[in-house]
Amino acid sequence: MASPGLEEALIFFQAFVVLFLWIHDWVPLGRLNDVAAVRSQDTLPRLIFITLVQSVPWSVGLFFSVKHFGGHYPHWLQMWLWISYIFLVVGVIRAWWVPYFFGAGARRIERYRIMFGNTHSFLPKRHGMVPNTAHILFLLAGIATLAVLFAGDFKA
Repeated sequence: MASPGLEEALIFFQAFVVLFLWIHDWVPLGRLNDVAAVRSQDTLPRLIFITLVQSVPWSVGLFFSVKHFGGHYPHWLQMWLWISYIFLVVGVIRAWWVPYFFGAGARRIERYRIMFGNTHSFLPKRHGMVPNTAHILFLLAGIATLAVLFAGDFKA
């Protein structure tokens, strides 16, 4: 079983990711997001669909991690966490960092400019793109979750 500190870190980082996924398109967070701009790019039914698809798998992982807190994580849960967080990190890299370093199509650049142009970022713009602060924190939480999984012994 993982040390209590690692297990608490696992829950913390998962909770950050899940909270981000559920609220970042819906709840105004100052300069960290622009809910009106996001809504200008997608219909309400599409936003609901996107929120469910991107939130439910990680919510399931968090729920069962909390349920097994202090005990042994079943093999299926370990695999669920590894696979879902690898997909999450790869997805964020594909959505933000590949276009940032290597460029993207004009349509994606314009869409991101509209949706995220008024959000806080601290990196310089490259190829018309800049990962915003919220998505950088999101990526770091995903990477931290994988690091905790790697460092801990969550085996049944």
